Amino acid sequence: MAVITYRQALHDTLREEMHRDEDVFLIGEEIGVFEGSYKITAGMLEEFGEKRVRDTPIAEEGFVGAAVGAAMLGLRPVVELMTINFSLIALDQIVNHAAKIYGMFGGQTSVPMVLRTPGGGGQQLGATHSQNIELYYAFVPGLKVVAPSTPADARALLKASIADDDPVLFLENLALYNTKGEVPDEPEPAEIGKAKVTREGSDITIIGYSRMAMVAGQVAEQLESEGISAEVVDLRSLRPLDRETVVESVRKTGCAVVAEDDWLTYGIGAEIAASISDGAFDHLDAPVRRVASAEVPLPYAKPLERAALPSAESLTTAVHETLDAVGHRR
Repeated sequence: MAVITYRQALHDTLREEMHRDEDVFLIGEEIGVFEGSYKITAGMLEEFGEKRVRDTPIAEEGFVGAAVGAAMLGLRPVVELMTINFSLIALDQIVNHAAKIYGMFGGQTSVPMVLRTPGGGGQQLGATHSQNIELYYAFVPGLKVVAPSTPADARALLKASIADDDPVLFLENLALYNTKGEVPDEPEPAEIGKAKVTREGSDITIIGYSRMAMVAGQVAEQLESEGISAEVVDLRSLRPLDRETVVESVRKTGCAVVAEDDWLTYGIGAEIAASISDGAFDHLDAPVRRVASAEVPLPYAKPLERAALPSAESLTTAVHETLDAVGHRR
C-alpha cells in the first residue's frame, strides 16, 4: 500500500477511471487550465484534452444541467463544484432533474453522474463558503450521497460513484485534502450505503462521517489511554444510510455519541439518534448525545470560527458526560 494524501487519492482515481472508460469526462469551473481550485485535476487537461476536461463559465445551473443531459445520453460526467455552497445555484437541476428523471420516466433513462464538491469550515472563508449543507441532498430520494473520511475510502467510493447508474453527490471536506493514509494499489470499489466500524470498542459508540469520523478516531485513541474503549463507526454514506451497522454497534456498547460538522437542529445526528432509538432502545444505558456546529452563520474571525465548530475536545467532553451518567469508572 502507498501512503498518499486525500487529494492525491481523488486525482489518481479520476485519472484511472478516465483511462478505463472513455465515457467518463470532467466538467466544472477552472478544472482545466487552472487545474482546479484544489488541484485535484492537475495535469488532466494536458493528458486528456478539452473534449474530456471541460472548463465552464461560473454558471452552476448551466453546467450541472449540461451534465444531466450528457448523463441521460449515456456519458458519465464528473462535475466539480468549487464548494457545496455553490450547489444551491444548481438546486433545481440536482433535486428536480438529476434525482427524479429515472423515476418520473419509468426507468427509460438513468442519470449516471457524480457531483464532487468540498464543504466545511475552519478555513476562514466566511459564512457563505463554509457550510455543511449535505443534509439538503441526503433528504432527497433519487440521489446518493457519500462522504469519505480517509484517502482509501475517497478512492474506493469515487470508483463506486463513477460506476453507479444513479446521480451521486460526492462530499469532500476542505480539512481532509492534505491528510494522509494507506491506499491499496488496486482498490476495489466500495459499497455505497455501507458504513464501516473503523475501531472496535466495548464502552461507547462514536458515530461520525467525513471530517468528524477522522476526529472520532483520534478521540477514541486518546480515550484508550484513559481506560475507555470506544468503538468508532464511520457512516461513509448518508443516502443510503446504513442504520444496521450503527444499531448493531450500539446494542453492543449501550451508549452512543454522534458527531457531525453540520448544525444540530434537523441534522444527520438527529436521524442517527432516531435510528438508534428505533433499533437499540432497550440496549441504551444513557440518552444519545450529539456534537455539532454552533447554530450560527460561521464567523470569519479565527477564534470565533474555531469555537463554533465541533472539535476533539467537545467530542471528548460528550463521551465523558455520557459515561459518567451510567457510572463508568475511569
